[in-house]
Order: sequence, then C-alpha cells, then structure tokens
Amino acid sequence: MGDKGKGDKGDRDSRLRVMVVDDHPIWRDAVARDLEDEGFEVVATADGVGSAGRRAAAVTPDVVLMDMQLPDGSGTEATAAVLEVSPQTRILVLSASGERDDVLDAVKAGASGYLVKSASRDELVAAVRATAAGQAVFTPGLAGLVLGEYRRMSQEPESSPAAPKLTERETEVLRLVAKGLSAKQIAKRLSLSHRTVENHVQATLRKLQLGNRVELTRYVIENGLDAD
Repeated sequence: MGDKGKGDKGDRDSRLRVMVVDDHPIWRDAVARDLEDEGFEVVATADGVGSAGRRAAAVTPDVVLMDMQLPDGSGTEATAAVLEVSPQTRILVLSASGERDDVLDAVKAGASGYLVKSASRDELVAAVRATAAGQAVFTPGLAGLVLGEYRRMSQEPESSPAAPKLTERETEVLRLVAKGLSAKQIAKRLSLSHRTVENHVQATLRKLQLGNRVELTRYVIENGLDAD
C-alpha cells in the first residue's frame, strides 16, 4: 500500500514506449535507466542514423529521445529516418547543442521538442510525458527562438515555387494556347516553326508541372495571364 503512488505512476506510463538515440553508451544507458525507473518502457536504443531508422521500424516507439551529433550523420537526418518508418512517433531532441541552426533544423525535420543535456532528470521525465501527450517542449529560451523563426517565415512574401519563371516567348505561347489556338495557328501568328511552338509548349508544361493543355489553360486563367 505504501508504494501506491509509485505503482500508479508506473501504470500511468506503462504504455509509453521510448527509444533512446545517442552515440555515447554511458550517457545512453544512464538515460534509459532513469526512464525505466520512472515507469517508462525503453523498447530500444540506437547509436546512429541507420540503427535509429531500423529499430524504430521494428519497435514503433511512442517517443524517441534524439541526440543531434551522431557518428553517421545528424540528429536531423535520424529524425527524418525515424518518422519515415514510424510517422506516429514523436521526437524529443536531447542534445548538448543549443545552437540556433540545430534547433531549427530539428524542428523542421519533425521534432516535437528540444532539450539541452543540462536539463535535470525531473525536467527530462516531464518532457517525455508532455511530448507523448502531443505537447511541444523546449528548454527555456529555445521556444522563443522557434516561434520567432516561424513568425519571420510567415511574414516573408511567398517565393511562389509553383510559378517558375517563364521566358517572354513561353508566356506569349501560353496565352495563345489558353485562347484555343492550335500549334500551327500559333506558329503562323508568331512567325515560328510548328516544331518551335511545340517545344515551347512542352517546356512550359515541364516547368509548371502540368499534364496537358487543359491544365495549362486553367493555370493561365488562375494566374491572370489571359489578359491582353
């Protein structure tokens, strides 16, 4: 009866399956022991990008504790590898690095949170629980960095990757295609060969990643290129 609180905690976390990815065996084993002492189930450990992907595929953990510096790549690559084979897994980075680029790269790769290794055991345990519950957990100061970056990105004008730059001639041909002219008619109007017109049409389809002239016409109308 005296251990009721401990038992409740173990029951509460018994379904939380954790994998620890770190290339330092002593640190990795110590973290795994701390988590097991708190009632988590450590289902696997890994020491690199390759092993992280393979083991995540085999055990599908709820949470992965991810280091950023690995012998065969970065924690960003390992995060992507884990999420590719186990999309429902949540990644919590636990790294010695608090560098801006490392934090942002990890988040962009799909990490749910980021702790530096100076975090206490209690902070780590709470962060794993919060990550498993779908919360974003960051060492104080890093959350503001991430939010600031996303705010900056949202305020930047879109570079419009869906609208690659067309040449003046391609745009001209595009407009005439949208008006329903055939390649021969366009060739006559622009004093070009039939083959040149077809080449322009095919190049434009490739650039815009469109499948046919119907989609080309829709693109012209949606982007206001049909005006004379």
